[in-house]
Amino acid sequence: MQQWTDKQQALRNGYTEVFRAWGADHLRRDREAEFAGALWPEIGASGLFGLPFGTEHGGGGHDLPTTMHVLEGLGYHCRDGGLNFSVSTQLVSTGVPIQRFGSQEVKDRFLPRVIDGSVIGAHAITEPDGGSDAAAMQTTAEPRGEDYVLNGRKCFITNGPVADVVLVYARTSPGTGPLGISVFAVERGTPGFEAGPPVDKMGLRTSPLGTLTFTDCVVPAANMVGRRGKGFLLLDYVMKWEVLLSFAISLGAMEFRLEQSVDYAKTRKQFGAPIASCQLIAAKIVEMKIDLETTRTWFYDTARRFEAGEDVMVDVAMAKVLASEANVRSATNAVQIFGGRGYLSEFGIEKELRDATGGTIYSGTSEVQRDKVARMLGVR
Repeated sequence: MQQWTDKQQALRNGYTEVFRAWGADHLRRDREAEFAGALWPEIGASGLFGLPFGTEHGGGGHDLPTTMHVLEGLGYHCRDGGLNFSVSTQLVSTGVPIQRFGSQEVKDRFLPRVIDGSVIGAHAITEPDGGSDAAAMQTTAEPRGEDYVLNGRKCFITNGPVADVVLVYARTSPGTGPLGISVFAVERGTPGFEAGPPVDKMGLRTSPLGTLTFTDCVVPAANMVGRRGKGFLLLDYVMKWEVLLSFAISLGAMEFRLEQSVDYAKTRKQFGAPIASCQLIAAKIVEMKIDLETTRTWFYDTARRFEAGEDVMVDVAMAKVLASEANVRSATNAVQIFGGRGYLSEFGIEKELRDATGGTIYSGTSEVQRDKVARMLGVR
């Protein structure tokens, strides 16, 4: 079991009240699919966006497990799951690749603004015909003097409709497959860059999702993040961070849901006794506890090994399946335990299930993750 120092625990506990405040209006925002963008500078000022980044750019300089621990607290205390998801997207889509792969110029231009929340970040990978097959992307970036000209369309882009800076993955060499993909930082307002409106969706409704279009969009070559043709290696690194950070938030939500369910089962009476006395209800709660602790142990172990430079490709794939499917089971059990109250929107339980369902799809579907593990085992 992960042990935290007094300093790490104090860091997490220091966010408790602001996390609760950020999610205070979550039911209305969910109904209206409203992104709490006005909170972005406040979130930046809290230091949350800068947790794992260098102090020279205004970051906190914390390691990956510590960052996950704080984000787990976000998932526990802030009930706005869409806002939480957009927060993790800011960290992993722009902050992580810029710090790890960006030139000094790119770091100096963008990283302080990502950290202080003066910009909203996103990354553009998925395309209409590609889906989970990122290597099949067709968006192109052709060199023209000191610039690149981008053409293509990206879809299902988290934060896309509101993003100020987007890391766009585009093909700089002809053909298909992972080779020849490069990454560019493209700012809102660049001619030829158009962000579509938010699309309506089942869950994570307060996190804006949309389509981005690039039509003869001229981007300076200096905006390239990482080396030309190495974008797929960058993506592989970023996706590991994405799984570990976004599902650390899910761990917090699972713990909050478990405690809610225990309290309700002990106080709700049916047939003259608390429903917790029903073996089938107790079994659901036990399943929620087992899922939480198993997933948490796997996640933090994987994070430590990742930071140590070990190959965790299979571990991250399994962690993603574990966390996303355990989160859905947890939310389903909570709806069942709360019964009619769980089904009604006013109590917020059904929203948890809608939010959790997306986790089996984004960051690579459960089917894609299982296929990845099968390939590493030599089965596929």
